[in-house]
Amino acid sequence: MKTTRQDFGNIIYSCYVQLSRQGEHFVSDHVISYQISGDLILNDGINEYRSEEGSIRFLKRNQLLKFTKIPPPGEEFQSLSIHLDQQTLQDFSIMYNVMSEKKCSTSSLVLFESSSLLKNYMDSLLMYKKTDTLSDPRLVEVKIKEAIILLLQENPELKDILFDFNEPGKIDIEAFMRKNYHFNVNLDRFAYLTGRSLATFKRDFEKIFGNTPGKWLLQKRLQEAHYLLAEKGRMASDIYMDLGFEDLSHFSFAFKKQYGLSPSKLSS
Repeated sequence: MKTTRQDFGNIIYSCYVQLSRQGEHFVSDHVISYQISGDLILNDGINEYRSEEGSIRFLKRNQLLKFTKIPPPGEEFQSLSIHLDQQTLQDFSIMYNVMSEKKCSTSSLVLFESSSLLKNYMDSLLMYKKTDTLSDPRLVEVKIKEAIILLLQENPELKDILFDFNEPGKIDIEAFMRKNYHFNVNLDRFAYLTGRSLATFKRDFEKIFGNTPGKWLLQKRLQEAHYLLAEKGRMASDIYMDLGFEDLSHFSFAFKKQYGLSPSKLSS
């Protein structure tokens, strides 16, 4: 699969020519992204979001997402993303005396349907990319500040998200894991997102589930796989990645060890 990725500091251009199912992704920074061509499907474990060509989206930091990149027939999937890291936002907060005033909860994704300001901004980035002007870090710094200003103009409520520098607080570990068990991330990531150290996460987990996180995750994923194969007629090749397995052979081996037959035998 041909892939093009160009990094200009926190501004990233991506291009794919084939369907790309990249599994899970931990969104560590706030991101504003422009869908130049093709479609992007995001899933946060509960809802699915589809971004079509020309759309502009804002993703909150500290969340888990699965995503599928779909190029147009015979063409390329292209996107342009601006990562708003914590240091950049803290510097902006000090410089312009803007800060979060309350805890704000919003969906995983904010879609800007028709924003001429943001569209013109993205087009300016594409022009700078074509002329190689984005190789100048001074321009990149200015353009990232511009992105923050435009976001606040388009949606003032984002102030309480962008400038909330608190790390995740301690949350209900059972509800979180039942929602996110199918994400293939390290235990320390699960621990961080539930507001715990790794040691505390393991201790709390075993108190609630009566099992270690690793064993519980494997059993939960295999139970869901068995249901999808036996009851829904799904194919192993279509579900293993969605359930948090790294590759098909690992999934098939674990499934046969648990149920005594291969996934293909159950779904046939």
